Amino acid sequence: MIELEGLTKRYGEKVAVRDLTFTVRPGIVTGFLGPNGSGKSTTMRMILGLDHPTAGDVRIDGTHYDRLKDPLTRIGALLEARAMHPGRSAHNHLLCLAQSNGIPERRVHEALDAVGLTAVARKKAKGFSLGMGQRLGIAAALLGDPRILMFDEPVNGLDPEGIHWIRTLMKSLAAQGRTVFVSSHLMSEMALTADHLVVIGQGRLLADTSMAEFIERNSRSYVRVRSPQREGLLDALHRAGVTAVESGDGALEVDGSGAERIGELAARGGLVLHELSPRQASLEEAFMQLTAESVEYHAHSTAPAPRRPWGESWKKG
Repeated sequence: MIELEGLTKRYGEKVAVRDLTFTVRPGIVTGFLGPNGSGKSTTMRMILGLDHPTAGDVRIDGTHYDRLKDPLTRIGALLEARAMHPGRSAHNHLLCLAQSNGIPERRVHEALDAVGLTAVARKKAKGFSLGMGQRLGIAAALLGDPRILMFDEPVNGLDPEGIHWIRTLMKSLAAQGRTVFVSSHLMSEMALTADHLVVIGQGRLLADTSMAEFIERNSRSYVRVRSPQREGLLDALHRAGVTAVESGDGALEVDGSGAERIGELAARGGLVLHELSPRQASLEEAFMQLTAESVEYHAHSTAPAPRRPWGESWKKG
């Protein structure tokens, strides 16, 4: 379990993390979300003792990180996939970590096998692709067989097979009762992986809730319905006190009423339905809705003007 209480970090006048309090619990995958510059990386660094908080406290199973004996056996982390000596082989990189944490050498082979790098174990890390480096970083996190795992952008550089593998791995680790804390900008992957979400913006806690509740609270749910007897359907809904709005493509959107009730109203009136589908926003849409006021870096939606062909400016005049 990871516990944060009033965690704050200032860099001069800038407050990167402000009074964060939440708990990352075992047995589930907890997603850590926030816009760029929201303080996610700083928070993770403070959990691992790489940055010291200005105020507040963070504990790993009740203990500060710097007081852990053989910390890799308690918490494994992937923060920087390239945090390794480029001249060392994958095997030797993990062996150094194992020897410094009292981990038996057999775990080096097990970790390499777990991430699919056995065939390149003796190759130097400098020749690794981004995805291979990512797998080696994950192997380092798994090396001590820790009860707590923390991953920052774990799917970065992985191909579809690798993405499916890390998703399955994180779910299986949580199913074993381990604590899994993962940060990612890929909302589609987070929606498939996380059970619980912690969302921050500008260093402040915005949400600490289940995935389902987060989407429900921060998005619109409605029922889309389409019928060739559109006017009859509108009359039936109106008589029942149900409000429908046009979607622009001939369908109707109904808020505040379930698909079952709409179907029953249509059936009573002998109306044919070509579509009756409940709709809910995606995690990405819910995230954008919640964090709209917390985005530090805004891109302009207007496309830049096309550039003149080279030499056009001096040819004129």
